[in-house]
Amino acid sequence: MVLSCAGAAIGTAKSGIGISGIGTFKPELIMRSLIPVVMSGILSVYGLVVAVLIAGGISPKDYSLFNGFMHLSCGLSVGFACLASGYSIGIVGDEGVRQFMHQPKLFVGIVLILIFAEVLGLYGMIIALILNTKGSG
Repeated sequence: MVLSCAGAAIGTAKSGIGISGIGTFKPELIMRSLIPVVMSGILSVYGLVVAVLIAGGISPKDYSLFNGFMHLSCGLSVGFACLASGYSIGIVGDEGVRQFMHQPKLFVGIVLILIFAEVLGLYGMIIALILNTKGSG
């Protein structure tokens, strides 16, 4: 969960720099420019979901080494995927928001790129869910 939240923080911070930069020139664009920040916040939810599933699968009686490594790999897969996703959302969000100020036609393309960057974190969560079911079953 720590890596997922780090990815969300990186994405929010890098996108926030761009949003605050355009806020001084065109304040009416701030609400449309918050999309990268919202998408970055979703990344931490992916980590939270996997952390709750891992915590629910831990029992002290029959917790094998295999289950421990499966839970470790679940956390690492969603964590690193969300970290990479947050970094890419931050870079695209920062530069995309700045260029959106100059050319509003770029909005759809920027949102599509942000969606594909968000899907990277979703892929990590899907892999973590698959690993979690293999470890518990």
